[in-house]
Amino acid sequence: MVERYSQGDPMTEATRKAPSVPPRWIVRAAWKAHRALFAVLRRRALRPATTTKWGMFRITTVGRKSGAERKAILGYLDDGPNLVTMAMNGWASPEPKWWLNLQATPEATVEMSDGTRREVSAHAATGEERERLWAMWNTLDEDYEGYTKMRSGETAIVVLEPRGGSDAGAQPT
Repeated sequence: MVERYSQGDPMTEATRKAPSVPPRWIVRAAWKAHRALFAVLRRRALRPATTTKWGMFRITTVGRKSGAERKAILGYLDDGPNLVTMAMNGWASPEPKWWLNLQATPEATVEMSDGTRREVSAHAATGEERERLWAMWNTLDEDYEGYTKMRSGETAIVVLEPRGGSDAGAQPT
């Protein structure tokens, strides 16, 4: 039986097929391929966010158990000086390790597609901020609501704010 969900708007209450996600081994293989691509292409493997497409950056966090640097490539949107990403683990239920690391140590470094590095501090959006940022993500793909229903808990929307003020943190590499 096909799982169905609706957008919730009574004027456009359309029943749709739930979005699908590839098997976990394909998701993990894609992550490994992207890391390998980054090793070869460096920042050319990243892209800036636009009004119609999410961008990709590379984040460096501190491992919550090891204290060692940990790196991940994430999708993001711009929100003024802030970067906004979702703590999704390929839409699987466990929280991604980079998010667990940021919860323990909110300070991180982000490498952007233009080569700049930004010193940031992370927090999970709540309340009106979360609703506003969720709406931004949904303008890019209306299936996000369906994807989040595949997870056992709420998908955190993570805000990465520049450390030291709105103009601080950007450094050329």
